[in-house]
Amino acid sequence: MRESISISLPSELKADLDRFTETEGVSRSDLFREALREYLFIRRFRALRRELMPYAEAQGLYTDEDIFRAFS
Repeated sequence: MRESISISLPSELKADLDRFTETEGVSRSDLFREALREYLFIRRFRALRRELMPYAEAQGLYTDEDIFRAFS
């Protein structure tokens, strides 16, 4: 089931949005759905990373290189 929401944007941002959707050939709704999915994914990822960092650090894993060495 789909539901509608309304948002307000500064006029400059709405103009940018309209130019982008016209150039890319996507609807505003499609753009906002995709942008929101990406935003929520990133926020969840960051929250999970913050939660797991103490466990990784306890194992001496601080950087991407540390992870790569440990699991390669």
